[in-house]
Amino acid sequence: MDLELKGLTALVTGASRGIGLAIAQGLAHEGCNLHLVSRTADDLATASASIRGRHKVSVACHALDMSKSESAPLLAQRCGNVDILINNAGSIPAGHLKDLDEAQWRDGWELKVFGYINLTREIYRRMCARRRGVIVNVIGVAGERLRQDYIAGGTGNAALMAFTKNLGGESVDCGVRVVGVNPGQVETDRLRQRLERKAQAELGEASRWRELVVSPPFGRLARSEEVADTVVYLASSRASYISGTIVTVDGGRAVRHAT
Repeated sequence: MDLELKGLTALVTGASRGIGLAIAQGLAHEGCNLHLVSRTADDLATASASIRGRHKVSVACHALDMSKSESAPLLAQRCGNVDILINNAGSIPAGHLKDLDEAQWRDGWELKVFGYINLTREIYRRMCARRRGVIVNVIGVAGERLRQDYIAGGTGNAALMAFTKNLGGESVDCGVRVVGVNPGQVETDRLRQRLERKAQAELGEASRWRELVVSPPFGRLARSEEVADTVVYLASSRASYISGTIVTVDGGRAVRHAT
């Protein structure tokens, strides 16, 4: 299936590793030119080299901290009129309400919640002026499957889900689509490292981290590429009548009875 992305330009945040890098690779595979954003220039250089080694597309790198309010207008100015925006950068700390102070909440939300909103505001304005474009927010299943030990993340994700649905209902009036993707547990370096630390503390051996993954659908965690495939499809003209909705990619876990 031709997704009709060849020659378009996409901006991907959190693009140097994990789901973000998989999305960038998927878009490049379809012939999409890229702007990659991450905090670390070295990681971006590695990601860019990997993409260029596989695909004949242009790749521009932007080492920016999207938790800073000045980053969004600066990035929008640098990137010009992109056809696709993928908001993906973000990490909100785990913990119960009593475990997290105001600074921890604000740090996590500045990057993911306000980072998404601020960049969307800048890019959406330009897309509306051109009367075309797609915005995909990679959010997280914690926004629909609430956990008390991830209260800051679940609340932030729920806010982004509401933001996506709200804007996606309005955006069609100016020819722009806004959609969201909620990944479940995905086997990324970040998740594996977190589970290794937990396994070391609870089981005495970091290598036993998989024992902490309880009843995963299909007997495994999701792969980054499986989330990326969904994002790339939603960004394409093949999903041209989808806006204001959230697609969950978690193997059905959000509706399972097992915890």
